[in-house]
Amino acid sequence: MPQLSLFSAEARPAGLADLAGLLCGPGRIERFGAGDTARFDVPLPFDGRERALGALSAARGVTLAPGASGLRSAFRRDLVPLARHWCAADGRKQIPADFQLDGATLRLWVLAAGTADLRGGHLLLLDPHAPWTHGPLIAAATRAGLPPARLAAGEHGAPGPALRLHGARRMARLVELVGPAPNVLGASEWPRHHGRPAA
Repeated sequence: MPQLSLFSAEARPAGLADLAGLLCGPGRIERFGAGDTARFDVPLPFDGRERALGALSAARGVTLAPGASGLRSAFRRDLVPLARHWCAADGRKQIPADFQLDGATLRLWVLAAGTADLRGGHLLLLDPHAPWTHGPLIAAATRAGLPPARLAAGEHGAPGPALRLHGARRMARLVELVGPAPNVLGASEWPRHHGRPAA
């Protein structure tokens, strides 16, 4: 049996902080009124993932229901700490300075906004409306052992700005971190590696 990575999706109990993975792509978190409640608004660029995302979110105590452009949570008090970290004072989306990508956050990012590319790698879509978040996410991916290439919309079939992970070593690392594909996804939609990484 392969040894479980300390950073893999199954390495620790599920928690609200894992839902930051929904915010790495086009997803948003917004505060309401005086700021004492917040909710997720998660566009879904790919069809057929609602059930799996709903299950992963429910395992963390948050219900995602169909919204105008994807999935949306109710306004909740317990989401405010996450919103404080991911929203600047002017309301713009930001990447927290201490943000670390681990298997749980990556699994949610891959499920919400990931897809295979045309050359055997994997794309992680970024937020097209928050380009200032792309650089910090590149840095976070690199710290996690996944140095990516940054793509503009249309490159390698990317439907929007994205990070591209490719190569045997990176793909093996990604597969190790995110774990097996949810049952509702085809194998071609989930990260996979095609050979042994070079020593």
